[in-house]
This record gives sequence, structure tokens and C-alpha cells, in this order.
Amino acid sequence: MNEHDLSRRRWLAQTIAMGGWSGIGALGLAGCSPHETASGSSTAASAPLAQSPRRGGRLRLGVVDGSQAGNLDAHKPAAGASTLRGFALYSKLWEWSSDMAPDLALAESAEVSPDATSWTIRLRPGLEFHHGKTISADDVIFSIRRLTDPQLASPYAGLVAVVDRDGLKKLDERTVRVTFRDGRGYVPLADTWVNFGGIVPTDYDPITNPVGAGPFKLKEFVPGQRSLFTRFENYFKPGRPYPDELEIIDFKDQTSRLQALQNGQVDVVNAISPEQLPLLQQATGLRVVVSETNYWQSFDMNVELAPFDDVRVRQAFRLIANRQELVDRALNGQGRIANDLYAPQDPTFDHGIPQRQQDLVQARALLKAAGHENLQVELVTTAAGARPALVFAEQAKQAGVRINVKQVDAATFAGPLRGSWPISTGGSLGHGWLTSALHADGPHAVVNKTRFRDPRFVELVTAAMQQPDAAKRAPLVHEAQRIQWERGSLLIWGFANTLDAASSRVGGLEPEHTHFPTWRFDKLWLA
Repeated sequence: MNEHDLSRRRWLAQTIAMGGWSGIGALGLAGCSPHETASGSSTAASAPLAQSPRRGGRLRLGVVDGSQAGNLDAHKPAAGASTLRGFALYSKLWEWSSDMAPDLALAESAEVSPDATSWTIRLRPGLEFHHGKTISADDVIFSIRRLTDPQLASPYAGLVAVVDRDGLKKLDERTVRVTFRDGRGYVPLADTWVNFGGIVPTDYDPITNPVGAGPFKLKEFVPGQRSLFTRFENYFKPGRPYPDELEIIDFKDQTSRLQALQNGQVDVVNAISPEQLPLLQQATGLRVVVSETNYWQSFDMNVELAPFDDVRVRQAFRLIANRQELVDRALNGQGRIANDLYAPQDPTFDHGIPQRQQDLVQARALLKAAGHENLQVELVTTAAGARPALVFAEQAKQAGVRINVKQVDAATFAGPLRGSWPISTGGSLGHGWLTSALHADGPHAVVNKTRFRDPRFVELVTAAMQQPDAAKRAPLVHEAQRIQWERGSLLIWGFANTLDAASSRVGGLEPEHTHFPTWRFDKLWLA
């Protein structure tokens, strides 16, 4: 559904801010009636499997890839389906826990210095790549240098741009010290790296030698159609993965993919559209897993452009939003309301900030004081973000504001014009607070299309980046969040659930908070 521009900034902008829906975890919004399905639950026409995991068989995953293209590059995937293939082929130093916190994976230990200016990372012993080579510190250094190579122009490089790629130090065969440019402190290294920092061998080539250390190794790849993998017997998690083979099959749209699941042509599909839920709940032999996530949805207000250069207008728009109605209609009830702040799961999050409610009287007063009693604005979105934009436009009429919704294609939305729009749809995966700031509105953010650069906010985020102690970091984050809540640029109205569907033959698929339950290929199995 979403086509990805391959430039470093454009691709990342599209992946994490496609009107609130990424090409990896897109939710369709065609319907507008809420469905009463509890978050973090599994609904099924038949009971979930109760047996122990069993080995064998071919697990078939159906993915939507509107571009019908792709590659196998660990550090520069060409589309959302390419990222999925990467979860099969490559392992990282860290991986997501079920609560979307970084857990050690290939790394045996990872220690940050007291001032956060360096990380010392030690590999587990006896790790192996698919072609038999032992994983060493040299491979870690090679992978980091490749990821940050300006010539490669990885879409992820911006998140680790502070790494001093020329200052990487091999301490022994299993240990590497990572330092940062200009002596900066950088606490969120694990959180920013966990989703994309695949470790590859020094002889790696994504075309002729696409070798990693993931749960499966490549057998066949036909871009835009299918990819076939076989179990890697020396995977670092003993006994996993369970299937003999994994097949990832590309589909052009949600409808054809759903039909394939119903017809038994695939076993599991990720990120289904909420309006497909009632149909799947009635189907025999299928089940839906609903994961409550912190994937935030927003309207992004550009503070450098009128009328949002006036903080009173930004405050008014936040008071116009009926958040529950947006969740009910735009997400079909599959989510929960937000409070203009991301990362509520972060241990430093300030839960004492009051929930903002709709207040049309106050919104009108603020707009009048700002000289915008009869305001008209254009809200730019993609097809995937059109539903929340239209719902919000209806709400704005109650405050005397006319919002004209303009829909553009994915490439335009992710392109250089995004900085010229006063307001547009947005959102991102539910990372921790520091990493979310690096994505959206903090200093050096890779996709700061709102141009929010509050001086005190910059100071606080910079200081928080250098404080490994969460208890000491919390007051910095709390003050920064108050600034976001009072005069920030993001109207964050909700958090979206992730809906995955599978044959009742599939085991190991469980609700979690990462958006990725279907991508834990090492956990899934077939009865």
C-alpha cells in the first residue's frame, strides 16, 4: 500500500510518519463503526492451540507490498516487505521484548558509561552466521560502519548519526567499544538500533551473499512475489525456529491477502485492517490477535507557518479534538485515546499531566484572541490517514474552523514538500521517549516536519540523552513533556492496536506491545 522513497530521509519519513500509518504496520480505515474487541486479546472461531511447540512444516506469511518490489539488504530495505524479510534473515545485538523494550540478543552484555559517551558491547560466545563463519567483533564493526556509510545512505542512519564510525574500537574478539561524535552522550543507543541494526559478516553482499544470523537462511527470492527460507540449525536460540521453512508471499492489497488467508493459501497475515475484523471473527479455523500498542497517531502542526506559529492556535486545535470519537471512528475502536504525548510506557513518563478534554468554548476563545475566528486551513494526508483527517475536520466545524482535507500520494507525503504544509497527519511506532523525540520533535530529529525547536526543550532532551540513570533522567523528561503538552507541535490523539490474523494451526502468536507479534519467526509453529 505504501511506496518507499529510497533516499535516507524520505524513506524514514514515510516509514514512521505516513499519516500515522507505516508501510510495515498499516491499518486500513475504510470503515467507521467501532468494534468491541478487547486490546491485548486473542479472538477466534476455534480455541487457540494448547499443545507444546512442534517442529516441521512450511509457515506461510502473507504481506502487503504495494510497490511489488524489494531487496534483502540488512541496512537499506527497499520496502516494508523487505523489512519483514530482514526479521527472518538477520539478528541484531538487541531485539524487542514483548513490551517493546530492548532485550539483549546477539550481545551478551551492553554497558553504557556513566556519562553515556560510550557503550561497551560484548557478543555471546559461539555465535555463527548462516555460512558457518563465527561472528566476531570485526563483523560488528563492519556492520556499524556499513549502516552509517554515507555512500549507502541507509534510511536508518539518521538515528545513529552520532556514532563515531571512525572511532570504533575492538577490545577483543568479542568486544567492541562504541563512542560518539563530539563527545556526546547517547543513552538510547539500544532503543534506536534494535529494529534495524542487523549484524552481517565482513564478506557480506546483499545481492550475491545475503548472509545473516537470523532464524532462517535464504533459499529463494523472487522480488515482488515470494521469498523462501529454511531453518538455520545453529540459530543463537537453541531449539528454534520451529518450522522447517518460512515462505513470505507478497500481495498487492489487503483484500487479496485476506482471501488467501481464508482459502488456506497463507497461514498468517500481519496488520489487518480493522474493518476486516468482523468477517474474520466469523470465519471457521481462523483467529485474530489484538495487540494494544503505543503506536501513536497525530496531527502535526508546523510552528514556522501561520496560523500554527501562534501557540494559541495550537492549543485551540488540541481542545477541538474529541479523542474518543477519533479512536471510535478513525480506528474502528481499535485503540485508546492519547494526551498529546508519546511513549506512555517509558519509565520516565509523567503520568501526572492531566488528560486534555475537548473544550470548544475555550478553543473558540483562543482562536478569537489569536485573530482567527473564521480560520480555514488545509490538512494534508495520504489515503491511509484520510479517515482521521475527515473525522477531525467534522469536529473542527463545531469551533468555527474549516479544515479542507487534501490527499496526496505516498511519495509526495514523504518528500521535501512536507515542510511546507501547516498541518498534516502523522504518527510513529511506540518507541521509548528519547527515541520518539529523535524521530519527531527533538533536537536533530530525523523527521521534524513540525519544525519544533523550543530552546528549553532542546536543552532538556540533550541533557536527558546524557543521563543513563532513569531516576535522574525523569525530572528532565517531565519538564520536557510539560513543554510538549503546553506549547508543543503534535496533537497526539490516539494509540492504535495492531491486528494480526492466523490459521488456528499456527501456534506461538500472542498479543504484545511491539506491533511485531507475527514477525517473531523463531516463536511461531504449525500444528
